[in-house]
Amino acid sequence: MSTFQSLFRRKPLASLQLQESQTGLQKALNVRDLTAFGIAAIIGAGIFSTIGNAAANGGPAITLLFIFTAVACGFSALCYAQFASTVPVSGSAYTYAYVAFGELIAWIIGWDLLLEYAIGNIAVAISWSDYFTGFLQGFGIHFPAYLSMDYLSAHRGFQEASGLMANGATMETLPSNLRESYLAWSNAPGAGALKLIADIPALIIVFLITLLVYIGIRETRRASNLMVGLKLSVVTAVIIIGAFYIHPSNWSPFSPNGFGGVMKGVAAVFFAYIGFDAISTTTEECQDPKRDMPRAIVYSLIICTILYVIIALTLTGMVSYKELGVGDPLAFVFQRIGLHWIGGVIAFTALIAMAGVLLVFQLGQPRIWMSMSRDGLLPGAFARIHPRFQTPSFATVVTGFVVAVPALFMNLTEVTDLTSIGTLFAFVVVCGGVLLMDKTQQVQGAYTVPYINGRYIVPLLLAGILVYTLLEENAAWSAFLEWGTGHSFFEWGRFQHKIPYLIFGLTALSVGVLSFRFQLSLIPVLGLLSCLYLMSELGYTNWLRFVIWLVIGLAIYFSYSRANSKLAAGKS
Repeated sequence: MSTFQSLFRRKPLASLQLQESQTGLQKALNVRDLTAFGIAAIIGAGIFSTIGNAAANGGPAITLLFIFTAVACGFSALCYAQFASTVPVSGSAYTYAYVAFGELIAWIIGWDLLLEYAIGNIAVAISWSDYFTGFLQGFGIHFPAYLSMDYLSAHRGFQEASGLMANGATMETLPSNLRESYLAWSNAPGAGALKLIADIPALIIVFLITLLVYIGIRETRRASNLMVGLKLSVVTAVIIIGAFYIHPSNWSPFSPNGFGGVMKGVAAVFFAYIGFDAISTTTEECQDPKRDMPRAIVYSLIICTILYVIIALTLTGMVSYKELGVGDPLAFVFQRIGLHWIGGVIAFTALIAMAGVLLVFQLGQPRIWMSMSRDGLLPGAFARIHPRFQTPSFATVVTGFVVAVPALFMNLTEVTDLTSIGTLFAFVVVCGGVLLMDKTQQVQGAYTVPYINGRYIVPLLLAGILVYTLLEENAAWSAFLEWGTGHSFFEWGRFQHKIPYLIFGLTALSVGVLSFRFQLSLIPVLGLLSCLYLMSELGYTNWLRFVIWLVIGLAIYFSYSRANSKLAAGKS
């Protein structure tokens, strides 16, 4: 095998089936448990916070974005379902890529998933801490600001507040976030730049969730089912009560800021859907993965989409969309109509919901580490299974540290979109993997994506989208005028932001040609294109950060993982 070919050596399904029989993990999950994991991961910060800003930008039409994003995720979900039913081991998109594309792509997607899960959970832990301290304040309990805020936020806020007060501002006139940062820095023990400032609640929740995941899948399952039952009950109650306060006039205009306004919320809305893919990391702990995995993935996505759409309609019907640009829209709308007691219930439920998200991803990430370690791409300690608890013990502990330490001291709000771009990239790879799988890689009795010939549908669909875009945005004429000036179109500052759209356009053109020539299956093609389009909406800066992370991963692969690959040594 040549050096180049060795980078794309694929893992045979036979070895994975043998690996399944030798696993030390406990098979304790059924379709109900898996569906609950999916709902726990999806119904989190998205429904309690980010939905507000998305609605403020897009108006009631944000419901269409939820549907569009659900459809895009649905195409990917069916592809995940096929792999989850066919590949009987943990590892999610990493393992699927190993089967379909080969080792290098598997490493890239595994490295991508580690970033996605870690940053996502750090952001959730920090958000949980904010909700927790706010919840305590409702009872008159004031947690010290310097023990509930990260160091960077306190330092930056103190400097900005000091500058404003030097120009005549008073403490009372400062924005609440700056006032809190100023007080945190001022009251923190220490001297000069050495201050004891740390987000202790974020540390505590990560520790508790990691401990729960460490001691067993059965305990984790019970906690997940309980949390999901509670938050579904509250969300349903919110919908029923809110329905009596809806004013249909608030739904007009339905799309006040047009298509552009709706798409401003794409990152927030997609972030709300992240989670169904995490189910597939628990394949080895599933009693009947061929049957239950596909069902759970689809069930969780359908249930959450229905809830998101109804909640969005309820919120935008109760108050004007212009008022929803707040961090806690569900609590806000009920306070706005005088039902203050519901705000307290929602705040408590938000804590449970975000803890559920943290639980699922703290469960999933160690199983990614474990799978990569089994293949020799990471040190063997990550594959260690606890003899009593039957969980990947070392990987779980490392995951706890990877999430807890940054959540304690850092503010990662500027890079949380990396979670969305990382997830979308995984979806693109999984959809592409289904297109590459041949009949020799199919398992009898496993779910397969229904085949619909995309030979004519895909090119015609792409052509229709192109014509609509040109007519709606007058993009061709604008581009022509820019090009005619001889300088503005090709200025790097302007052109760099067009790169993600250019990548999408060239990929869509290539896929259209390949669909016509090879009669590609429609569903995975639509999943690939829709997720890649959502990636293009996340902007150049996020793409650049994502590429930098992948380059770091490639350096590790070529310096360690490639030489230690068990597949290369004929051991897998």
